[in-house]
Order: sequence, then C-alpha cells, then structure tokens
Amino acid sequence: MTGQTTSRRQAVSQLLDVLSTGGGIRVVTGEPGCGRTAFLEHAARSFRAGPVRHLRADAASSARPLSGLHTVLRALGGGARALGDGTAGEVLADALRAAAGGSPLLVCVDDAHLWDAASRAALAHAAARVHAAGVRAGLLLTVPGHRPVDREWAALPLLRLGPLTPAEAARLVDDATDGAVDPGVREELVTEAEGNPALLLALLHRLSPAQLGGRRELPRPLADGEVLTAVAGGCLTGVPPDRAGLLLTAAAAARATGEPDADADLVLRAAGRAEEAGAAGPLPEVLVRAGGRIRFRSALLARAVYAGAPPDRRRAAHRALAESLAGPGGVPALLHRSWSVTGRARDLADGLAAAATDPAAGLPPGLRRRALTRAAELTPDDAERAHRYTAAAEQALLTGHPPEALRLLDAARSETAPAAVRGGAELLRGAVLLADGPVDDARESFLLAAALLATGRREAADTAVLGAADAAWAAGDPAACLQVLTPTGTTTAALGAGPAGTAVALAPTGDGVGAAAVEGGAGSGRATGAVTSPAGRSALLRDHRDGMRAVLLGRFDLAAAPLRRVVERGLHGNEPEPLLRSAAAALMLGEVTAARRAGARALAAARTLGRAALEPRALEYLAYAELRAGRHQLARTHAEEGLRTASRTGQRNTAAHHHAVLALAASIEGEKEVVAEHVAAALHTTRRHGLAQAAMLAQWAAARADLGAGRPREAADRLGPLVRPGARRGHFAVWMLAVPCFVEATALAGRPEHAPTVVEDFALWAACGADPQAPAQLLRCRALLATGDAADDLYLRALDRHEETAGDFERARTELLYGKWLRRRRRLREARARLGEALMGFERCGAHLWAQQAAAELRAGGAAPAESGGGELSRLTPQQLRIARRVAEGATNREVALSLSVSTRTVDYHLRNVFATLGVRSRVELVRLVGQAEKTGARL
Repeated sequence: MTGQTTSRRQAVSQLLDVLSTGGGIRVVTGEPGCGRTAFLEHAARSFRAGPVRHLRADAASSARPLSGLHTVLRALGGGARALGDGTAGEVLADALRAAAGGSPLLVCVDDAHLWDAASRAALAHAAARVHAAGVRAGLLLTVPGHRPVDREWAALPLLRLGPLTPAEAARLVDDATDGAVDPGVREELVTEAEGNPALLLALLHRLSPAQLGGRRELPRPLADGEVLTAVAGGCLTGVPPDRAGLLLTAAAAARATGEPDADADLVLRAAGRAEEAGAAGPLPEVLVRAGGRIRFRSALLARAVYAGAPPDRRRAAHRALAESLAGPGGVPALLHRSWSVTGRARDLADGLAAAATDPAAGLPPGLRRRALTRAAELTPDDAERAHRYTAAAEQALLTGHPPEALRLLDAARSETAPAAVRGGAELLRGAVLLADGPVDDARESFLLAAALLATGRREAADTAVLGAADAAWAAGDPAACLQVLTPTGTTTAALGAGPAGTAVALAPTGDGVGAAAVEGGAGSGRATGAVTSPAGRSALLRDHRDGMRAVLLGRFDLAAAPLRRVVERGLHGNEPEPLLRSAAAALMLGEVTAARRAGARALAAARTLGRAALEPRALEYLAYAELRAGRHQLARTHAEEGLRTASRTGQRNTAAHHHAVLALAASIEGEKEVVAEHVAAALHTTRRHGLAQAAMLAQWAAARADLGAGRPREAADRLGPLVRPGARRGHFAVWMLAVPCFVEATALAGRPEHAPTVVEDFALWAACGADPQAPAQLLRCRALLATGDAADDLYLRALDRHEETAGDFERARTELLYGKWLRRRRRLREARARLGEALMGFERCGAHLWAQQAAAELRAGGAAPAESGGGELSRLTPQQLRIARRVAEGATNREVALSLSVSTRTVDYHLRNVFATLGVRSRVELVRLVGQAEKTGARL
C-alpha cells in the first residue's frame, strides 16, 4: 500500500528516536487495512542511525519449532546458530548485542504473529534483556488487530495505528490520483472509508474516471460487500461455519443502534445460542465480550461480515433480533423488522416515524436519524417520504454530518410534494450550506424556502429570511443583507439610515439562525427556545430581524431595544438555539459580558442535549466575545476547541472562523509560523465558499503579525486596500477593527498622509458605543497623526480611556507608542516609565514580540529591562512554552499538534527552536529542565 500520511511519518520519527537511543520493542497493530506493513516499511527506510534487518514472517514455517528465531539469527549474521547451553531468548539477546556493536540496530518483523510460540517468547525475552542492559537495539513487530495479541507479547508496549484523520485521508486520495478527484466525491470517499487507508484505495480503484471526476453518479452503496470482503475478508478464514451466524447477528445488532457493540445476551439469543447467554464461554477471536456487551475487534470486519452476507441471511438475522427484543414497539425492534422485509411497508414506516419523533423516547439524534431514514425508504407516499427524509437530514446536521444531510435532502426532492414540505427541505439545505458550503448558495436556498413557506408557515418563512440575511452577512454583501431584511413596501430611506461604515464589528455570521432553522423550521415542527408560543417565537424572529437591519443602517438607537429583547429572551431559557441568538444580539450591541454568558450556556446546553453541530458555533461566539473583551488567550482556548469540534462535525465555514481567531491570537503572541498556518487554512475555505468576514479577520491577523515583528511597511501595504474606501475594502462589519493597526503601520512607515480619512470613519464607529476598546484606540490614532506636542495630551487621554476596559494588550500598545514618542523627544525618565509599563503589559498577555519591541526601546533609552523570571524558559515564545510543557507531560508531537490545533510540521519547527534556544539535545533533557522550572516556580 502507498501513501503514508504525515502524522504517521511523524509517529515513525518519534518511535525511531526512542528505539535508537534506548532500545526496546514495540508491537504495532491495527485493524485490517490500517497500513501496518507500510508503516514498517517506512520505518525501515527512515532509520539512518545504524543497520536495519527487515523480515517478514512465513506462515508455512510456523509449524517448525524456533523457525522464527533461526530466521532472525541468520539475518543478524549468526547463521543457524546452535542454542548451546543458553535459552533461546538469551541466545537472541547475545546476537542482538553483537550485531548492534557501537551503533543502533533496528530489527523489523512483519506479521510476527505467524511465528511459532517459542520464537515469539524468545523475541520478547531478548527485547527485555537488551533494553535492561542499555543495548541500543530496537525491535518493531506487526501483528493484526482483529484478534487478541499473543500472550507472549501481551505485556509489551503496544502501538495501535488509528484511523486516518479526514485531512490525512483527503491527502491520500489526492496523492493516489494526482488530484484528479472531484472535491465532493473525495469527501464521500473519505467519509465512507472511515479512516481506513486500504478501504479508501479500494474504493478509488472501484470507480471509473468519470465517477471520480464527478461526471457520473456513484454506485450505492459505495463500499459494497465485494469491496469490503476484498479488504478484510481474509481475516475471517478459519471461523467455524457454525459460528458464522453469530458474527452476522452481532454485526446486524450493532447496525440498529449505530454503536460499536450490542447487548451480548440479545445477540446470543437471536443467533440461536441461548445456552451461552450470560455465560463467559469462548467466542470467535474476532469478537470480544466485556460488561455484558459484545463487539468486533475491528469495525471494518463488522462491516465486511454484514455486507458480504447474502440478503436472505441478513433479513433472517434482523428478524431473529426483532423477535428477541423485549419491546416490540421500540425503535431498535422496529428497525430490525424493517430490515427483514423487502419493498415499501406503510404501517411499518408509520410506526418507525412515530417512535422516532416521540419526545418521551429520548432517542439520541443518531438513532433518530437512522429510524427516520428507514421510515422514508419504506414510505409509499411521495410527500410523506420527502418530509421524513428532510426530518432525517435535520438529525444528520445536528449530529455533525453535513454531507449525509445533503444526500438525504437530495433524496427528499419531489415535484409532487406540497410547498410546505419543499420549503422545509430548502430551509434545511440553506442551514447546511451556511455551515459548510458556498454562502451565496445558502442564501438562495433560504430565499427559495422563504417563498415556499410564506403562505402556510409564517414562522419558518421568517427563519428563512434571517438565514438569507446571515448568508449575505457572511459573504460581505450589505446591500443584499438589507434587501432581505427590509419588509416589502418599506425602503431603507424611510428607516433613516445612519452614517456609513458604522456596522457592528466581530458579530457572528448568523450560524445561530441556521441552527434555529434546523430545530424549528425544516421538518420536525418543534418549538424552539424558552418562548414556546407561536406569537413569542414570531416576536423573537421579528426583533432579531429589526435589530439586525438597524445595525446595518448604523442606527444603534433603533437597534438597541429589539436586540436587547432577543438577549433577554434567550437568557431566560436553557435551549441552545435561542441562547445562540442571544449571544449574536449581545455582540451586535457590544455587550460582551452578556455575549459570553449566552455563549457559555449555549455550549453547555448543546453538550447536554447531544447537539454536536451547535458546539463549534457556541465556541465561535465565545471566542469573538473574548476578543472583543481583549482576552485573546481565552479566545484562543475557545477557538482551539471550536476548531476541533467544527472539523469533527464537518463545518468548514465555522472552522475557517476559528482559524481566523487563532491567527489573531497568535499575531498578539508573535508566533509567525502559527499565524501563517491559520491564515492559510482560513483563506483556503473563505475563497472557495465566499466567506468575506473570516477572510478579513485572517488578513488582519497577518498584518498585525507584520506590525509586531517590526515590519510596518508590509503591514500598511496589506491593510491599505482593506480599510481605505473603495471596491476592495474588507468586510463591512470588520474593516474598522483593523484601522488602529493600519494607522500605526502608516505612521511608523512614514506615510501618515494615508490615514486621516479612515480615522474619521473610525470615529463614527467609536461613537456608536458598541466597541469598548474603540474610544481609546481612536485617541491613540489621533496621537499618532498629531503634530507638535498635541500628541502628548492625546496619549494621556487614551490611557485614561483604557482604564475603563479590560485587556492588557491594547493598553500596552498605547504605552509603547507613547514611550517611543517621549524617548524621541529626549524625555527619557517619562519614556522609561511608559515603556516599562508596556513591557509588563505585553508579558502579562504573552505578547512576546511586542515585549521585545518595548525592551529594545528601553535599552535604547539607556535602561536595561528587568528580568521577568523563569530562567532559561523565559527565552521561549508563548507557543514554544506551550509545546515544551506538553512534551514534558509525555505528549507526542501529533498529540501536541491536535491539542493546539496546528500541524505536526509546526510542532516540529517549534520544538527544534526550543531545543536550540535551551541548548538541550533530547526530550529527556527537556523534561528535566521543565521539571526544574516547575519546582522553582518559573512561569510555564
């Protein structure tokens, strides 16, 4: 198999580093097709420290005692040595010690489980001996993961190869096809393969060039029994025929719940082995029983067993399971009954749909989706089938499966369905695309939904209107946003437009409206939020619409009352959707505390109710609120978690916003590589999906990183088109946030003449009162552009205004600029005081490069900056400190990358710099240094 992934290469590098320095053994395992052989081959190619012996076990010779041991001894150059007086393990240990000599040795054995038991025991004993003796000889052994690990190796360190991440799987597809696969097709392949590289490659080989290019329909199911059996079927050889039924029943039982395991007693009863129910009798080795549950050791093997069975045997297994369940009317029993029949079945479909939508049942969204999908498949009536497919798509979106939701919505299309049903489907499609698709397409879906729902479902139509406005907002189209929000027959002139350029900054893209569309409008018809009456819900939607329109017009006097009602209504309940609306409205008002409270409660509610799709949106609002409050480190924490959940739930648009927030936070901390990585990731999605707001935030982060690194000219060039009037000006709700950076960059670059116009625009924004930082920033901007001694008073007034807001970074920037101004006028004592305050402020908030600027200014003024403490570790940047701490805790580079939402390449880069800065040569030395710092109370 080809196509090792980046993270696995990193895992090889770390593993070989450990084995080459201290010796030892690792047993590498994983499910069929996970790439054990490729992993071992890459390890053998990558080892440069000494000789490598790469062997493959031979099943044919396993019957001969110690055949494996003799194979290793020959490979080590000792021929078929006699064992003499020593045990097999001792002989092999001596051979390893001799072969290693003065340099590290690596021995790789693929499929080591095929060797005889005596050879396996000798390998384990020898590895323990050479490790204890300090011999630098390492052993890498691969064994399959669909069976128990042999007892000889049960106590040895195990390295289980997990599934590829979606990003890794996508790269594998591109590598195998030279990027010729349509993005939508690639996404389906990645989802279907579930991280298994062999299955992914088998699916690629199954499809024609036209199918790979998206020009012809894909086969259904994508991974059929033939493909799955080809990948994993060989692992079932040797299973007794009388146990094959048990395997199929176990696979069928898990299919009903979507869980990896099933009730053991139920499976055994249905398989006709009631005498084993409750007993701890032996099972086929591919199954494991624990805690009353039974499961396959490999999820791929369970899929292969089920898909490879004849249809009549699958139906028989489901029938037996349905009859064995105690509650014949429960969803699992109904699902099993549904899979035991062929064709349409109205009564069974109605029963499934009723059970799935019963509020008292408390079903998880995944099970509800499965039941509604199957109900739709069994429904003979076109309109009712479309309605049920749409309801199933709702649950797919809530559980974080946008591609599945879109497939279900495609199945829901029906020209004969009533307008209300088609409108509900379009409303949901708009919500899916708003989270993970081109936002212009989302807007059109919302507008079509509003038209279809206008006569019969007023509340859902209002929700669709807000969704269309959200999409226009995300695209950076204020005219389209106003057009959508303005009631028919009303003109914006009649509403009294305020000054241009005063739209709210860092308000969300309206994902909360899309979420509410899922819960309240598309298919379920359930009430949303604490306001449960139709009149209350309509009033909430109307207030949100009116407040949003007034904000776009710059009429904060008209926006305050309706938006405040949205905030209060959401906070009076514990439903996540109204709470998300509340957070959005609070951000528009500039009420950061209320936004943080609503966002935190929405996050808790989404987690409690199992609505995974809402979590990254709540975290996005929290991150924005913390940025507005000047707490970038808390924003970073929320955005790191939000990025993980957005990636896990397939919300690329939301992920792009989290990347932008992380870039902004890193630009404060001076992490050039991290800023560049998150900016690139954000722009990759924003350009494809038309996300103007996230793109503007990312570009601002890149410019602020330039400014922090002492490159004002580059920062001014980057920001100029985005903040100055013209067609290229950035997103209408964000550009004014970047004005202070632009003014500073132009002043430091010697181009102050470019700034006065935007400063006057920024003054209009600061006067709105929606941004607590803006008044002080405005005074700082005026000070930068002032001539003579007028700047003195402006800087002092700016510092006074900073006292009214939280956040060390903005105040420290003003102190730094004021200190520079004072030093250049030879007012050195005052300059040192201001620069010292700036240095401490930057250190408090982890703004490393900015702190270096303040320290350099202090030295230029004849003062040495005080040591901040922390010894050697104080020389690290904030990101380097985070990485050093996690490495010291025992995390691998991949685990560090996942926890910080960066790539392993970035972690490698920073770790090399950490080693160079601290003068350490190994992770062991780093752990020791960090431990000493913790004991002495140094900052970490």
